[in-house]
Amino acid sequence: MTDQSISNAVAVRDNGPAAMVERYRTDLELVMPSHLQARVGAWIRNTQGLLRRDEKLMQAAQNDVGQFIAVLMDAGRLGLEPGTEQYYLVPRWNKKKKCTEVTGVRGYQGEIELMYRAGAVSSVIVEAVYTNDAFQFRPGRDERPLHDIDWDTEDRGELRLVYAYAVMKDGATSKVVVLNKGHIAKAMAKSDSADQSWSPWKTDTEAMWLKTAAHRLAKWVPTSAEYMREQLRSQAAVEGEIRPDQLPSAIPAPAPGTVDSDYDEGPVEGELVD
Repeated sequence: MTDQSISNAVAVRDNGPAAMVERYRTDLELVMPSHLQARVGAWIRNTQGLLRRDEKLMQAAQNDVGQFIAVLMDAGRLGLEPGTEQYYLVPRWNKKKKCTEVTGVRGYQGEIELMYRAGAVSSVIVEAVYTNDAFQFRPGRDERPLHDIDWDTEDRGELRLVYAYAVMKDGATSKVVVLNKGHIAKAMAKSDSADQSWSPWKTDTEAMWLKTAAHRLAKWVPTSAEYMREQLRSQAAVEGEIRPDQLPSAIPAPAPGTVDSDYDEGPVEGELVD
């Protein structure tokens, strides 16, 4: 290896995606929730490990390091673990740039984590229904779906439905979201990388069905710390202890690069469209 090639290798190492993650450590820590700030070092090391293990992800991050950092900032702001079912890191082809870049996609575990962290729910149920399962939900009559699974069978059949609901801390049940194959197909069609081999729609199909239901449920359930802040504002206003404008402001807007475009109004309350 020549001196020039060694210098080039060092330059790539010092300015590559893994090095940039460490360089932005302070910025990442500033946007993270307090529970994640305590383990920011492990969060960064895990992210660097993802790059070393996945050549396609590394290449996409190198193609646009700024985009990669923006995606990590979004994951950190939400308090989610990148490269897991909380928050996928997906290499996506950019037609204008004519190269791949890293895109962030919230997974179903991430959606559920945000609901729990908001503090309004005691439990969140998100389940897939297969053709050999027994499922019943009558909107307006049933508070929650009835889902029976034969755990002794090795084959539950094909994915048929997915549903999601939350039990609030006061015991009430949220809206019940039930989606069929048609709804999932519409959500999948909104992803321009759904047909790629590395897309979560291909590698984690059931997880993406669950994520879509959880994402729809988020319309009806608080998913951010702003919910708790609003409770504090209301309490403070009533008690007259402090002015509402002295409490923390809303969390910042998401950084660019997050792909959650599969959200639409869609059927809720168990409405099924054939």
